[in-house]
Amino acid sequence: MKEILWIGRGGQGAFTAAKLFGAAYTVNHDAHYALAFPSFGPERRGAPVRAFTKLDEKPVLDRSQTEQADYIVVLDDTLYSPELLSHLKADGRIIVNSKEPLPETFSFDAEAIAAEFRLPTVNTVMLGIVSAISGYITEEQAVNAIEGYMPQKIQARNAGAVKLAREAVQK
Repeated sequence: MKEILWIGRGGQGAFTAAKLFGAAYTVNHDAHYALAFPSFGPERRGAPVRAFTKLDEKPVLDRSQTEQADYIVVLDDTLYSPELLSHLKADGRIIVNSKEPLPETFSFDAEAIAAEFRLPTVNTVMLGIVSAISGYITEEQAVNAIEGYMPQKIQARNAGAVKLAREAVQK
């Protein structure tokens, strides 16, 4: 099973990114299964939020929080801590939205791309980054998930952000 831990703040779209990634993984694949779910304390904007995406080639029944992730995606660099390394599988990676490089992470300024597309959050930018780095989903699958789950008026901007983020990572 492949597991992704998304860390952000309430209102940043971490759970939306987790759901989109899971939906993309199952697009056009009858033998792909995904489960996405959030974990948060008191519901308020700005509070720390964790979301999980679990991917497998058999139905995903385990709804427990991910303890050892293949990828940890941090949408807000103030939530990054070196302690997160202990929650990675041996070959796992941490991907952080940060203007400054952080040790032992793939740091990327996702806010620059979000601003280019007039997006209030970096969630779909980070979706694009993780999809490019992991190879678990294609650009087409990510865009199909956006088209299937997001309101039509914001689909093009979010799809554009995914595409540009993937291109930036693949350079």
